[in-house]
Amino acid sequence: RALNATREWRRVVPEPVAAAAAAPPAQWRADGERTCAVVYGRFYQRLRENIRHLHPALDDWMIVEGHGKVLSRPGLDLGRRELCIVAACAAAGQDRQLHSHLHGALNAGVAPGAVGDAIDALGGVVPSHLLETARLLWVRVRGK
Repeated sequence: RALNATREWRRVVPEPVAAAAAAPPAQWRADGERTCAVVYGRFYQRLRENIRHLHPALDDWMIVEGHGKVLSRPGLDLGRRELCIVAACAAAGQDRQLHSHLHGALNAGVAPGAVGDAIDALGGVVPSHLLETARLLWVRVRGK
């Protein structure tokens, strides 16, 4: 799926984004730490401790690869990336990650209405029980 998606993306965006690919590893780490801190807000330090406890290499991967190379790259702002993650987590039934990224979307400056719209856009695309679970979780997050 990843290769097929990349082929489609390349069809729309013919030229590679050279700046992100050429960034030195220290830049990926700094960008990743900054982006992850925005997404997780006041839970950032606890997340890092929890992931390090699972395995230090996983924490490094999360920061450098996930947040540094992927979520921090140019071309799409963090709020829109978070909305994509919200949709993917909802569609996959990944409630724990969905909870984090619902907060992450808000932390990245996405308007609450846009988050709700992203969930509603999944209607007819994902099974109704997953959509209902995502909506209920969003109500909980919004109520905090």
